[in-house]
Amino acid sequence: MAQVSPPRATTLTRAANLGYTPSMPAPEPRANPILLGHPAAEATILDAISGGRIHHAWLITGPEGIGKATLAYRFARRLLAGRPAEKSLALDPGHPVFRRVAAGSHADMKTVERGVNEKTKRLQAQIPVEKIREINGFMSLTPAEGGWRVVVVDGAEEMNAASANALLKILEEPPPRAILLLVCSAPGRLLPTIRSRCRRLRLSPLPDDVMATLLGRYLPNLPEDERGRLITLAEGSPGRAILLAEEEGLKIAALVDKLLADMPGVPLSRGYDIADFLGRSETGFSTFMDLVRAGVAAAVRDSVRGRADPEQQRLVALRPLDAWGALWQGLTKLQDETERFALDKRQAIVQGIAMLTGMG
Repeated sequence: MAQVSPPRATTLTRAANLGYTPSMPAPEPRANPILLGHPAAEATILDAISGGRIHHAWLITGPEGIGKATLAYRFARRLLAGRPAEKSLALDPGHPVFRRVAAGSHADMKTVERGVNEKTKRLQAQIPVEKIREINGFMSLTPAEGGWRVVVVDGAEEMNAASANALLKILEEPPPRAILLLVCSAPGRLLPTIRSRCRRLRLSPLPDDVMATLLGRYLPNLPEDERGRLITLAEGSPGRAILLAEEEGLKIAALVDKLLADMPGVPLSRGYDIADFLGRSETGFSTFMDLVRAGVAAAVRDSVRGRADPEQQRLVALRPLDAWGALWQGLTKLQDETERFALDKRQAIVQGIAMLTGMG
């Protein structure tokens, strides 16, 4: 699988660096020895390694929490270990390279991602240009262990304009024996010139049987029916499922179901009640907005395909299909701007519910 690299901080994310603890048993990507559900992507990498055709830059894309970063580190470890491709990218967790990559101490490996703001103790909104500029110097050095220099940019979509332009310069003149792995959940936010210079690997959501296996392993104490509900809500993302389990996602999902079922007769006061409830959780706003948008999208999608259940049919009939599309885009913009610019989440929840019920 992918194991579980949970989704990235703004939405369902970076509560993502899960470590081995009783409540969060999945390893963070750099320390994860398991990858399930992405055999085609792994085969593509193995073929490139065995054929000596390793592109200098790879763009690994797909929804959050499905194992993109896990695959990137798996790729990196195989290169740094200097081992033949064999039939798998797997490396024994006891191998020195595995241990050093997991600890972030390998001399030929560098990770670039958003840092933590020293004042707020929260993740920075963007990857600053200074971090990207460090990549060029690092990749230009002779590999300390005679093999490759590898850089993983995790959350590449979070680069600002200056960062993106700095990265483009690196891609235009790549150093020899150096490889850049971009992990990205929203490739449309990257410069077209960056995308065009990378070999692309798109990972797909995991099938339900793989999800069931993983959640049975990582959430063994959760009742089977609740794990089943998480599989439905997570849409093929084990990272999302685990984050939902940790952040009262099932309760928030029930709240969203009730909201959609009561439309259009939802009083304005409901918005404030929901906002008060969600305010208890750091990720409540993101989870709520994600689930509302997912619920709307699923209802419209199933309706168009003729697979909608009665409740979905009732909901979709409340407005024209094109109006649902505009609503989804409006909710997405509201969530993105609220998270990106640290706006008032309580007010955004009230506004979102007003948009949903036709009052805003």
